[in-house]
Order: sequence, then C-alpha cells, then structure tokens
Amino acid sequence: MAMNERKTIDLEQGWEFMQKGITKLKNILEGLPEPQFSSEDYMMLYTTIYNMCTQKPPHDYSQQLYDKYRESFEEYITSTVLPSLREKHDEFMLRELVKRWANHKVMVRWLSRFFHYLDRYFIARRSLPPLNEVGLTCFRDLVYQELNGKVRDAVISLIDQEREGEQIDRALLKNVLDIFVEIGMGQMDYYENDFEAAMLKDTAAYYSRKASNWILDDSCPDYMLKAEECLKREKDRVSHYLHSSSEPKLLEKVQHELLSVYATQLLEKEHSGCHALLRDDKVEDLSRMFRLFSKIPRGLDPVSGIFKQHVTAEGTALVKQAEDAASNKKVGILMTIPTLVNYLM
Repeated sequence: MAMNERKTIDLEQGWEFMQKGITKLKNILEGLPEPQFSSEDYMMLYTTIYNMCTQKPPHDYSQQLYDKYRESFEEYITSTVLPSLREKHDEFMLRELVKRWANHKVMVRWLSRFFHYLDRYFIARRSLPPLNEVGLTCFRDLVYQELNGKVRDAVISLIDQEREGEQIDRALLKNVLDIFVEIGMGQMDYYENDFEAAMLKDTAAYYSRKASNWILDDSCPDYMLKAEECLKREKDRVSHYLHSSSEPKLLEKVQHELLSVYATQLLEKEHSGCHALLRDDKVEDLSRMFRLFSKIPRGLDPVSGIFKQHVTAEGTALVKQAEDAASNKKVGILMTIPTLVNYLM
C-alpha cells in the first residue's frame, strides 16, 4: 500500500463519529455538563468530513453529508426546540424563542465549520444553498412558520401595554423583532408581512379609540399636547426596538388617526380652537399646531384658511375703528365751529 493511500471511511462509520460531535454540541447548547470543543476535536471532525468528501466514487459521500447536515438541524428542532416553545406562552414564549434562536445560530456556526469542505467545493460546484443558509432555513421553516403568528400577537400586546403606561422589557422586544429581520436573510419581507403590517393596523385602531374620546373631552391645546406626546413616544419605540424602516409608516398612522381624522373638529372647537388661539394670541399653542399639522398632507390648508379669516376680520375691525375715530374727530370739529363764531362776535 502506498504511503499516501488512506483507509476508506464508509458512510455509516463516518457519520457515527460525526454524530458524537453533534451530540456534544447539542449538550453544550442545552447547558448539560460537557467540556468545550478543543482544537483537536475540531480538526478530527473537519478531517472526517474532508476525507469522506474526497474519496473516490462510489465512496464520495458529499451529497449524503449535505443532506445529513440539514437533517441534523431538523432532528434537533423537532425533538428539542419545538417542544420547549410549545409549552410556553406570551412573554415566556418570547424569552424561550430568543434563547433558541441564539442557540441555533451557534449550532449553525459550529456545524458549518465542521462541514466547511462542502461549502468550498461540493456546494459551489452544484450551485446549492450554502451551509449557513441551509441551517437558518431549517429554523425558519420549522420554528418560525409555526410560531410567528403567536409571537407577533404577543409582541403587539406588550407594545399596547407600554402605550398604557406599563413597564415592559424593551430589550426582549428588540431581540424578538431582530428574529423577524434576520430570518429574511437580507430581505425585509418577513418583518414587514408577518409583523409590521399587523402592528400598524393595531396602532391605527389604538389611536382611533383614544382620539374618539379625547376630541370630546379635551380642549384644542390639551388635545395637541397629547398628540405631540404620542408621536414622540412612537419615535422612541422605533429607536428602542422597532426597525428603523417602520418609523415613517408608524408616524403616518398616528398622525392620520389623531390629526387628519379630527382636523376640522379640533381646529373649530368653539372656545379653544384655532380662532380662539389667534384671538387670544396663544403663540406657544399656535406653534404646536403648526408643527403638528405641517407633517400631514395638506394639513396646513384649514389652518391657513382660519388664519386668513382672522386676519381679514381683524383688518376690517381696525379699518372700521380708524374710520369711526376719524368720523368722531370730524364731528368734534364741526361742533366747535358755532362756539368759536359766537366768541368772535
């Protein structure tokens, strides 16, 4: 036997060795007592895959190993990950999901290292999905597709609780929503379709309910203060846990429900609307009105209309006042003439 010849590894024997390494990795992820991988462990696992992929046909097991790589994730998800998620609800489910997603990414990172030779040659030649993508797709197809509806509802429920003044775990929401983004692997479709659309619909409904009460109970200045505060808090939510691309859509929903829908009622409130603010020279309130209504389409049109009416009315009053003053002065002069004539005579 030549020195460079090596013993052929059959599929069953080689995979049995690989499974020991995969089981060790699973135990580490589950927090079971297990020593970390040494450099020797890593090299043995990598070399086993390398040897099984570079043997002469029919002992080149590249395709079988590529399939078993995917099956390793599927088995772990089905036997361990999904049961742990199905038994939890609401915030507890969200925490478990964040933990499982983090563990899954660690598993993908390690297994893709063990199977790296597949990525370099077999996958590249066959134009197959790379190992990292295969690993993440398994989580998306088995975990995300089953649970994203429950996760979405739990997140929206927490957002509404925060809107009502309750303290929530913002870091948890950020981590959960990052999953919606990351699961798209560079695309925002999953975040937008599976979370954002429902969140925006809920936002509109929430502020529609609030506005219908506030417009009846509050003065125009008080209503505007609340609207401005709501917009500020929604921007704050974006900065803490929503994706930045949600900000313009979110603010548009809030502005529509709080301002566009009730613009006429708000501006024409009898004792506190735009007319009253102009009459009483409420500069701060008028500034707030300009800031708020300038952000909505054609929002300043009714404001400018009322302003025009106010200026016209004030101008007319001033003209009349001047005319009356001039008329009174003329009458006064005419009344003094007879007295002066008598005096001179």
